Amino acid sequence: MKASLFLWSALTAVAAAAGVNVTQTTSSIHLSNDRLSATFSKTKNGVVALELDGQDLLGASGYGPYLDCYCVPSGFYTVGSQKPVWEVVAADDGAWAGVVLSDTYAATNQTFQQYWFLRETETGLHMFSRVAYYNTAVPFLRNLQELRTLFRPAAGGLWTHLATNDEQAAPLPSVDAVAAQTVVQDATWSLANTPDDPYVQEFSDYFTKYTFSNDWRNTFAHGMYADGRATNGTTYGAFLVMNSKDTYYGGPLHSDLTVDGIVYNYLVSNHHGEGTPNITHGFDRTFGPQYYHFTSSPTGASLQTLRGEAEALAKNPTWNVDFYDAIAPHVTGYTPSSGRGTFTAKVSLPKGAKQPIAVLSASGRSFQDNAERPSAKQYWADISASGTVTIPRVAAGTYRLTLYASGIFGDFTRDALTITPQHTTSTSIVWHEQSAGNELWRLGTPDKSSGEFRRGDARDAAHPRHPRQHWIFWGAYDFAADFPAGVNYTIGASDAATDWNTVHWSVFAPPRSAAAPASGPAVSDWRLHFTVPAAALRHKRTATFTIQLAGAKTAAGNTDIFNATEPYADLPLRTVVNGEGTVEMVVPWYKSSSCIVRSAVSCYQVAERMTFPASWLRVGGNEFVISLPEGAVDYESAVLPAGVYVQYDALRLEVE
Repeated sequence: MKASLFLWSALTAVAAAAGVNVTQTTSSIHLSNDRLSATFSKTKNGVVALELDGQDLLGASGYGPYLDCYCVPSGFYTVGSQKPVWEVVAADDGAWAGVVLSDTYAATNQTFQQYWFLRETETGLHMFSRVAYYNTAVPFLRNLQELRTLFRPAAGGLWTHLATNDEQAAPLPSVDAVAAQTVVQDATWSLANTPDDPYVQEFSDYFTKYTFSNDWRNTFAHGMYADGRATNGTTYGAFLVMNSKDTYYGGPLHSDLTVDGIVYNYLVSNHHGEGTPNITHGFDRTFGPQYYHFTSSPTGASLQTLRGEAEALAKNPTWNVDFYDAIAPHVTGYTPSSGRGTFTAKVSLPKGAKQPIAVLSASGRSFQDNAERPSAKQYWADISASGTVTIPRVAAGTYRLTLYASGIFGDFTRDALTITPQHTTSTSIVWHEQSAGNELWRLGTPDKSSGEFRRGDARDAAHPRHPRQHWIFWGAYDFAADFPAGVNYTIGASDAATDWNTVHWSVFAPPRSAAAPASGPAVSDWRLHFTVPAAALRHKRTATFTIQLAGAKTAAGNTDIFNATEPYADLPLRTVVNGEGTVEMVVPWYKSSSCIVRSAVSCYQVAERMTFPASWLRVGGNEFVISLPEGAVDYESAVLPAGVYVQYDALRLEVE
C-alpha cells in the first residue's frame, strides 16, 4: 500500500476524500472516518475534540490522548510545548492516516515524537511515542522517570465507571464525592463524607489511583465506561489496548497505574519500585504500538462486554500486524515483521509448578532490571501444562530466558539466547526447583506475591463488589487490632491467611487514619515456631533458610537514590535462630520499592538464601525471631508513612 507524507504550512488542506479524511489548518489537524473523528490542537499539543458517532467523548475541557513525561531537568514536560512540528502521513487510498508531533526541548536537545494513526475501519487511535537524546556536551542527563500517554476527559461528563479488569471495576466517584474528600495519604482519599456515593456504596470508603493498578502480565485492556443514563441507553467504552508489551520495562511483574478518571498508558515509571532507564547520549527509543479503542453499544452492552471486546484485540498477536508493517517506514525505531523471529521451547516442568511462564529479556540481568539496558526488548508467554511455549514476533537480538511458576522456589535462567529474523529458535529445557537439601517446611506460596497473607488478596466483605483488601488504603486496617500480641506463627497449626500479615512493618503509623499507631517488638519482631523430629536432623550439617520478598521499602523509598544520612537506606532483616545465632539478609537501597502503601502485594522481588550450622536447630520445638530494626523510619516529604517494611513472598527451611 502506497503512502504519501503531507507537511502543510498553508492555511487549509484536505486529503483522502474516501476512507480516512484529513483536514489541516494553521491551528489544527482533523482526522475522521465514518464513525470516529479527532481534532488535534497545534497549540495544546494533543487531541482536543473526539467524537464517536457524533457523541463527544472528551467534554468541554477534556484533552487527549497526549504525551507527557517526567524527564527534563525541571521534572514534568508536555510534549509539544517548545518547538512543535506537525506532520500528516496518509495512505494514497485513504485506508489510514497519521499525525506526527515532533518537539525539541532546547535546553538539553531532547527530542520527542508522538504518533497517532487512524484506520478507515476502526474506532480508535494507534499510538507510538519516541524519546531521543543526543548531547555529547552532557552525556548523562537524568533518568526517564515517567513517560505516559493520557486520555483525560472532563470530570463529571459522559463516563460513569472505570475498570482494569472484571475484578478491578467500580463506579467513578462523583464530582460531589471528590469535592468532599479528605486526604489520608498522598493520592489517597477518604470518601466517608459522601456515604451514599455509588463508589462508596459498591466498592470502598477510600479512593486512590493505585487501587486500579495491576501487573503487566495480567493487564490487557483498561479504561472507562458510560452506562447509558445520559445517552438514551447507548453505552460507551474508552480503553487502552495493550496489544504489544515489548517496549515497556520490568517484564511481566511490572505493575503500574491504569485508570483513575484518566486512562493511562504508563510507558515508563517506578511507581512500584521497578528501575527506569537513564537518559544518556545516544538514548533513542520508540515505545508502542498501543491502541486507544473507543466503542459503543446502542443496545446497552455491559462494561464487561465492551471491555472484553477490547481485551480480545490485545490477546491476538497477529492483530494489525500488516498495518504496522505498512506504517513502519513512517515510525522511527519500530521493528517490522522482517526484523522479528519466533521462539519455541519444550520444558520439563518441576512438580507442583502452576501458571508457569517464559520470559525473554536483556541477556545477563534480571528482567526486573532490563531498564539498565535501555534498548532492551521483552516478551513473555504462558507455558502449557504439557510444557510447550511459543513466543511470536520477537525482535532479533540476544536474550535471557527466564522461567518461573507459582509454587516453585527460584527461577530458571539461560543467557545468550539468539533470535534471528524470519526464523524459529527452539530449545529444550529440564527445569528443577531450587534446592538445598531436605525441606523441613515452607510458609506461603512462592508466587512473587504477599497476597495469600492477611490483608492481602482476601475480599472486603463490607461492599458488594468485594475488592481485594490490599487494593484499599492499607491504613483502613489496624495492625495492632489484627495482631494484639504481635505475629506468633506455628508451622502446621497456624493459618497463613489470618496469622501472617501481608506486610511486616518496623513501625505501623498511618499518616491520617482511625487506626492507632503501633511500634515496639510486637510490630518489628515476628516469631515463627516449628517442630523438627530427630530423624530430620540426623547427619545434617548445614541448614538453609530462604526468604523471598515480594517487595521491600528501605529508607531509600521509591527513588533508587542513596542518601548517606538515612541509616536504613540498606535495610537489614535479621533472623535469630533459637537464641543460638543470627542470620541476616540486607535489602540494598537500589532494590527498595513502594508496595503496600501503593495498594500492591507484588513489587520489586528480593531473595536471599542464608546458611547456618544445623546444630543451631533442636529436636522438638524451635523458634525463629525475624526482625526489622525497631522503630526504623525515613524522611518523607509527602503524606506517606515513614516506617520501613518488607512483604514476604515465601519462606523455606532446608537441611543437608
